[in-house]
Amino acid sequence: MPPFQELASVNGAITPTDETMIPLRDDGLYRGDGVFEVIRLYAGRPYALGAHLARLERSGATIDLPVPRAELETEIAALLQRNGDADAQLRLLVTRGGLRVALTEPLIEHADAVALASVTYSPTVILTGVKSLSYGANMHATRIAKGRGADDALLVRPDGVVLEAPTSAIFWVEPGGELRTPAIESGILDSITRRAVIERLDVAEGEFRLEDALAASEAFLASTTREIQPISAIDDRSLETGSKTKQAQAAFAEVLAHTLGVAAGE
Repeated sequence: MPPFQELASVNGAITPTDETMIPLRDDGLYRGDGVFEVIRLYAGRPYALGAHLARLERSGATIDLPVPRAELETEIAALLQRNGDADAQLRLLVTRGGLRVALTEPLIEHADAVALASVTYSPTVILTGVKSLSYGANMHATRIAKGRGADDALLVRPDGVVLEAPTSAIFWVEPGGELRTPAIESGILDSITRRAVIERLDVAEGEFRLEDALAASEAFLASTTREIQPISAIDDRSLETGSKTKQAQAAFAEVLAHTLGVAAGE
């Protein structure tokens, strides 16, 4: 099999990513003023493309940035045809300078389980729920967590309420057996994979404090690229992969089988 080639479509023109050029004068680059999505490709087929494009439109509307969906859909189709049946991920960007960018990228390799370190984080109220290109705070939170020996961060509001990981939703099982996840209203992204879990399992949503998560018997992350990833530790609290995590993995596998005819992890 030939090596995977990363491709970029910029306003419809497709070139190898390493050879792609974009205009420098764009507030998407200068100020992170734009929106994005990342979509997993299974044998070249995108999971929940419509839902991701709808969220891209919502993100754009929140910051008064028009998202030309029709043009994007045409350009995505052309890019995916060039990509073929490779497992990969698709990144979409719309910038204030008027660029429509779609890129195929190799899948990120995730470990079987992930250790998290809690990092204090205050959501930007006017950007809550927006997948903005201004992701510097999220990425720095991950660096802080790695500096503490963890794999990724668990974002926690200054008042102690749990939010999410920088690029994933979090679920955990409290001592009584209830599966919990932070509510959208607490200041988190409306994750598409999170929604798939909630629609198929009995999940309590709310504002929960870090102490609640630290008392969990098991926990997992949910995201487009991770699917359902068990959490091995939160701060100094070690966790095992339990039945609720396995149920979530099975439920998401059913979603993939129903929508794309593949199993989770393939």
